Amino acid sequence: MKAIVYTKYGPPEVLELKEVEKPAPKDNEVLIKVYATTVTRGDSRMRSFTVPSWQWLPARIYLGIIKPKRGILGMSLAGVIESVGKNLTKFKKGDAVYASTFGVNFGGYAEYKCMAENGMLFIKPSNLSFEEAAAIPGGSTMALRFLRNGKVHNGQKVLIYGASGAVGTSAVQIAKFFFGAEVTGVCSKANLELVKSLGADKVIDYTEKDFTKSVENYDVVFDAVGITSSSQCKILLKKKGIYLNVHGSSGHNGEMIEEYLFLNELIKDGKLRPFIDRVYPMEQIVEAHRYVDKGHKKGNVVITLEHKSKT
Repeated sequence: MKAIVYTKYGPPEVLELKEVEKPAPKDNEVLIKVYATTVTRGDSRMRSFTVPSWQWLPARIYLGIIKPKRGILGMSLAGVIESVGKNLTKFKKGDAVYASTFGVNFGGYAEYKCMAENGMLFIKPSNLSFEEAAAIPGGSTMALRFLRNGKVHNGQKVLIYGASGAVGTSAVQIAKFFFGAEVTGVCSKANLELVKSLGADKVIDYTEKDFTKSVENYDVVFDAVGITSSSQCKILLKKKGIYLNVHGSSGHNGEMIEEYLFLNELIKDGKLRPFIDRVYPMEQIVEAHRYVDKGHKKGNVVITLEHKSKT
């Protein structure tokens, strides 16, 4: 099978399209024919090993001291189950699914991937394309978790900084259409209309106005890109307001499966739809990583594989 492989850390050019051995599912696994995956900032950082200084040592141990331990990146995927192990009960051949590969050696940048039945593997919502489904892990799950941790509820005022990114585009929709908050999105001028279209009640162009000088106060300020600090945003908060930063703790992972099932319901009800910025074929993985490296992507960047379906 074809896969995108990297054997050293560096710029996008370290990624190479190669032939590798096709995996076979174990008794408790499914084999997924991958139709779409994503390029996230996490993939970019792992490829280039550009992590915060305080994360350097644990990241090096996890990813590989001298060279990458896991040669195939890709933290999410969507596709169709091609075969199943003999002990499976939840899934069957032909099921359209999506999955998070974080914590299971990644591997989304390949034509096939094995996943355990009890892993982060879910039936694809029928009203999403494979490209959209591949974008659910990461941005959408993080947005939901942080907003829940912030105890966002109906009638509150919520400001989302970085509202046009992968986390931000989902956060705007979830805060508005599920939690019932009044949402202010902060982004660049080029993305104001996008953020409005996602449901934001108000938008602030950070290139024209210092958002911390806003005359309004908010119940929750959520930095969806991790650039601000609590001291910087304190002035924006009401007396009992909450500051959330995507680089901070989002809580434990014990309820992750429930979170994905909850997101599926939001999607089915039309309260959430992952936003796709650009779609690249597998052969243009270097160009896709170059684009993400620039730091200006809107929503999600998706990679499609040759055998992708149009459903």
